[in-house]
Amino acid sequence: MLDNTKDQNQSAGAALHGHDALTQAFPKTWDGRILFAIALAFSIFQIATAAHLVDLPSQLVRVVHVGFVTVLVFPLLAALAGRGGLAKTFAWALALLGAAVAFYQCYDYTALLMRAGDPLPRDIAVGVVAIGVVFAAAWAIMGPALPIISGLFLAYCLFGEYLPAPLDHRGYGFAQVIDHMAYGTEGIYGIPTFVSSTYIFLFILFGAFLEKAGMIRLFNDVSLSFVGNRRGGAAKVAIISSGLMGTISGSGVANVVTTGQFTIPLMKRFGYRPAFAGGVEATASMGGQIMPPVMGAVAFIMAETLGVEYHEIVKAAIIPAVLYFASAFWMVHLEAGKRGLLGLPKGELPSARAAIAEQWYLVLPLAALVWLLFSGYTPLFAGTVGLAFTTLLILGSSVALGLPGGVIRVIFWIGLGLVAASFFRFGIGVVIGALALLIGVNALSKGGRATLMICRDALAEGAKTALPVAIACALVGVIIGTMTLTGAANTFGQFIVSVGGKSLFLSLLLTMVTCLVLGMGIPTIPNYIITSSIAGPALLELGVPLIVSHMFVFYFGILADLTPPVALACFAAAPIARESGLRISIQAIKVAAAGFVIPFMAVYSPALMLQDGGSMAAAVGYPAAVAYIVVKTGLAIGLWGAAVIGFVAVRLSVVERVLAAAAAFTLLAALPLTDEIGFALAALFALLIWRRARSGSGKPVPEAA
Repeated sequence: MLDNTKDQNQSAGAALHGHDALTQAFPKTWDGRILFAIALAFSIFQIATAAHLVDLPSQLVRVVHVGFVTVLVFPLLAALAGRGGLAKTFAWALALLGAAVAFYQCYDYTALLMRAGDPLPRDIAVGVVAIGVVFAAAWAIMGPALPIISGLFLAYCLFGEYLPAPLDHRGYGFAQVIDHMAYGTEGIYGIPTFVSSTYIFLFILFGAFLEKAGMIRLFNDVSLSFVGNRRGGAAKVAIISSGLMGTISGSGVANVVTTGQFTIPLMKRFGYRPAFAGGVEATASMGGQIMPPVMGAVAFIMAETLGVEYHEIVKAAIIPAVLYFASAFWMVHLEAGKRGLLGLPKGELPSARAAIAEQWYLVLPLAALVWLLFSGYTPLFAGTVGLAFTTLLILGSSVALGLPGGVIRVIFWIGLGLVAASFFRFGIGVVIGALALLIGVNALSKGGRATLMICRDALAEGAKTALPVAIACALVGVIIGTMTLTGAANTFGQFIVSVGGKSLFLSLLLTMVTCLVLGMGIPTIPNYIITSSIAGPALLELGVPLIVSHMFVFYFGILADLTPPVALACFAAAPIARESGLRISIQAIKVAAAGFVIPFMAVYSPALMLQDGGSMAAAVGYPAAVAYIVVKTGLAIGLWGAAVIGFVAVRLSVVERVLAAAAAFTLLAALPLTDEIGFALAALFALLIWRRARSGSGKPVPEAA
């Protein structure tokens, strides 16, 4: 399909960074097979440390994690790009440097601890190589933006003493800076790398296994069955399936290039404009990062940073996530009504009942994962259990197919369920034994061997998918290390607080712009880490609840991937939609309009994120405040959709669209009397539309049965 893409789409695709090449399969070459084996070893190491089959100090786990990443990145990108011998040689040389750094830190681990703060010359040399390799890997895999930003922070450590006040610091020597950044639990081995080497990697593997097992097809079939025959059903299928897939993948761009291969052509076939189809898919796919339980892996970093239970983050995210997807659903419904786009014939749609009956077992690990996370278990434990259950189900289903039907299969599944449940009482050994037995049984049949190959491929693919996240977490540690060493966050934070003393809205606007600008060149995770470190404490000082301030930053880090001129998710959709990435971005902003207003509303009404605080909660009580803000936000989103699309039950005139926009804006504002004005304008708008619809003026398009 890419060969037939228009020139403008080829240029759009060229704007994508190197991490999009990782959506390709491992090359079938000698180096591709070596890299496949390394990726497989990477996943096995991460599982072994997570399950405590191998107990290593946290520092060594982080070192080996980054070592695997730097070994894989350079030769894998060279192989996927089809580079020549010289480029491959250089790539493997860089990979060996990454391996040498990891070996040095593991081999000299105890001695390095003993001389912490007083490094030897060889420690400084290895530290420089470590930092340089991480910078080079990040540049190769995601472009220059994050390395340049991190480089500026690193330069600030070395030369910030020469800046004018209040930007200056007391000055730090070269050896001190390198020691801080390349050793210990700051710098490239800081909290982001800790989270990447534990929670994030496991959840990426979890998603890879479910994807290999057919979860995308299950989501698509169920979505088609429920909404495929409705007005604009093709776009609604895209929103539901991408949202569901986002609950396990947590990667917006990866979501676009997987589910988008199915949903974008489907939307185009049923009359949606290419730009709108791409915008819907990009919006829904990015929304997967705010949909629990995975939430783009930022939820794990946020919980670790704030020192709160993971389920507290999920609790804060759930209502905004539902509103985000409801807004997108409403937008495509209005667009379909405006253009008369009907749904698919019922006879052509798959059966949700049949799809669930065939692959119901795939839902069980996801349900177990959610239950564990909400029951107070750590994400590391929940991810390990979820991955183990998924593997048991995949291997067990293959064995069950070879058993006689009826009672024997039921007994087998009950037995396997009891083995899985015994994990909580007897530990990982029981599960390992069951997995070893299932592997042995599968190895005896052709179908079983194919299943084992699927599991093997999922391990390697999961490691490959984790590379952009892992290298971003390592490099962004340089920025966090700069802040902990120099206290640079205080300067920007004081500026935000000084602005907020005059206007909280201006402080929020400044933070939003910072997130969007940073997000134009760097992924969501480093964007969140940087901006939350700088702006989070400042917003907290201005009275914004802690979780709300971090969610505010998180939301706009995600929306940066929909915002021109970079709009990474939109450019990922461009080759599939055969449309300009910038045009797709404009449509995506319309569809994702709720995402831009929900964070602001949550700051003024924390009940929207199920947090205490706010004048409304103090006046009427917490439950009533939650109900009121949800209803108000839903009404504002509905009015905004009508204003943007220009249709509700009838086509809207310019005056009616302005009236809808005014009603939405006043409902979103948090000033005296604005709610009353907003409800009055909304009632007037509803009355005008009802009268026009009743009179038959601008008759609505009938929905497919």
